[in-house]
Amino acid sequence: MYRKHPAEFFGRMFPITVTGERFGNDMETIFTASIIQSAMELGCIYALVAMALFISFTILNIADLSTDGCFTLGCAVGAVVTLTGHPILGLLAAMGTGVLSGFITAFLQTKMGVESILAGIIVNTGLYTINIMVMGFSSNINLFKCDTIFSMVKAKVEGIPFLASWYKMIIVLVIVIIIGILISIFLNTRIGLSIRATGDNPHMVRASSINPAFTITVGLCVANSLTALSGAVLAQYQKSCDINFGTGMVTIALASLIIGETLIGKGSMLRRVLGVILGSCLYRFFVAIALRLNIPAESLKLVSALIVAIAISFPYMKNKLALFKQIHAARRERMGR
Repeated sequence: MYRKHPAEFFGRMFPITVTGERFGNDMETIFTASIIQSAMELGCIYALVAMALFISFTILNIADLSTDGCFTLGCAVGAVVTLTGHPILGLLAAMGTGVLSGFITAFLQTKMGVESILAGIIVNTGLYTINIMVMGFSSNINLFKCDTIFSMVKAKVEGIPFLASWYKMIIVLVIVIIIGILISIFLNTRIGLSIRATGDNPHMVRASSINPAFTITVGLCVANSLTALSGAVLAQYQKSCDINFGTGMVTIALASLIIGETLIGKGSMLRRVLGVILGSCLYRFFVAIALRLNIPAESLKLVSALIVAIAISFPYMKNKLALFKQIHAARRERMGR
């Protein structure tokens, strides 16, 4: 029986030619302005979800698994309100529903004694039905015939060469910068410091006459509002809403968060928030490169999983490499003696 060589198998699965001339031409077509622009636009949109996980996972030390459903909820609510002719109100309505989602998740944790992971799973499961109901029991919504924040700005900057090409990037960048500054300011306020202290040591917070249930609730409400806002912006950006838009959003946001923290490291809140935004843009840039390398669409999930695995394991491997260098240096010092 004939057995395919591994090189032949992977060659068919990932048909990438690495010969000199073809590789040079591919590299010229990969790093184009349109690819960089698209990656940055999507990176800024998904950075809102990464900032949400920064609050829940990094600051509060809570694994909120309701992110997938909350993202789709914001997408659905934003799309439905946008269909009525109010795109800006759609963003605010999405944030409001995100606050409700975060409140229910926090209520299950703090008042019902449900573990944080289980509370997220419960809310995420329930949100699927709610999202379908919001979308009128349809799996997708089309926004091509209605105004969005992007079409409104496009109509005003039409005729200006630079703005006409980069208006989407400018819009999402302004939204992300404003949200990032507000989050960094909020986390340095009194209640923000209480939220940070709750994630570090809830027992100390309780001993300081601060109610950890309140700080957890506020933190999750803020985090989920950012997640829903990201979904609403994406719906208007792509002019569509699908029930499966939020699938895998936790993993993607976590990878972006870890990439940003690895590159930027610790520091002020503003610096860490900027690191989250940078990590999200880099993640989308890696995905864009994978798409430009003629990788089949059915293999994209595998590529995304590899990017996430590398991003999550990178801090561990970095520490192992530093330890290996120390051991190697100690051995060389002993051999020198």
